[in-house]
Amino acid sequence: MSDRQPPVLVAACAVALAAAVSLGLARFSYALLLPPMRADLGWSYLVAGAMNTVNAAGYLAGALVVPRLLARLDARRVLLAGSAGTALLLAGHGLVTDVASLFVLRGLSGVASAAAFVGGGLLAARLAVDRRSEASVRPGLVLGIYYGGTGIGIVASALVVPPLVAQPAPHAWQWAWLALAAASALATALTAVGTRASPPAARGDSHVAERIAWPRFGWALAAYFAFGLGYIGYMTFVVTLLRELGYGGVGIELFYALLGVAVIASSWVWAGLLQRHRGGVPLAVLNALLSLATVLPVASRHPLAVGISGVLFGGVFLSVVASTTAFVRHNLPVTQWAGGIGAFTIVFAAGQIVGPSLVGWVADGPGGLMRGFVVSAAVLALAALMASRQRPLAAA
Repeated sequence: MSDRQPPVLVAACAVALAAAVSLGLARFSYALLLPPMRADLGWSYLVAGAMNTVNAAGYLAGALVVPRLLARLDARRVLLAGSAGTALLLAGHGLVTDVASLFVLRGLSGVASAAAFVGGGLLAARLAVDRRSEASVRPGLVLGIYYGGTGIGIVASALVVPPLVAQPAPHAWQWAWLALAAASALATALTAVGTRASPPAARGDSHVAERIAWPRFGWALAAYFAFGLGYIGYMTFVVTLLRELGYGGVGIELFYALLGVAVIASSWVWAGLLQRHRGGVPLAVLNALLSLATVLPVASRHPLAVGISGVLFGGVFLSVVASTTAFVRHNLPVTQWAGGIGAFTIVFAAGQIVGPSLVGWVADGPGGLMRGFVVSAAVLALAALMASRQRPLAAA
């Protein structure tokens, strides 16, 4: 095989497929699968939310281990192993029906997803400062393309899942998981073709936590924890909420597809914001917009309000993730990037552990999912407030 490196944007798009697998296909597709699985298997909202809580717990476990792997192994190898493992585990979802097995599979897929996502994030950060990059290619755009890749997975889920779960077959949702597994395997192969190996992190990078002054970006970490807690409630239960509001299959498919397209477009919309600011401004602005998007379907069930909610949420939430990688790139030396990205990934995962079960618990009580969405919106508003306090490290 030739050692010739692919163009920066081609490599960025190939790496973006790892985000499509780890988040779009493995995690956010669950929103489409939750209603038929809940109806078929008799789950409460708490059990339904706990499925994503377990997935997030696995993601946290992976996030704790992956930075140390990246200090010793090629990031591309970690990414591909995680992506391929995710595909296999998604296939497992389509072969079982008992709650215990599904919990285990959701947890393990979270571990594999973390390897793919963190490894991909590090590759994207390196591509953003690649000297081969054309002058017109801004680093913020490269990062946006990577995180926007999740939208590809969301759109694919919107196209694949609804027709399969609508089939009049026992446990029809299992076929959807198998189709998602096949799509993940294809995306993994395309990532392998479009990328080349890069060196592991500098020696000693696995001990980077001893050298980074974590309190200096404590506000950003706290805000990112609150983001993880708040956004995941929307992405877990929004399809279920739309069903409760009276929306049917076509409307929901269109809503979720538009949300995914907005994720992809966000690569270009927010690239300049991520590039211009070294502090917490992007994190604050984006969380404030997410809070608004989350409360819109509660305030009005009108199709216009619901559509704006989906497009706004999709056009923002993955750019919050990109903003933390941009923050690391702006404020830390290259040798500490793996540790910095890993720290943000850990607090993000911790928030996601709490979020789905919290919203599910609230939804099982008075007020139902409406009240759960209000709680999520309030947490996202708090995240915006905390992020606004973060200053660039050089000025801290």
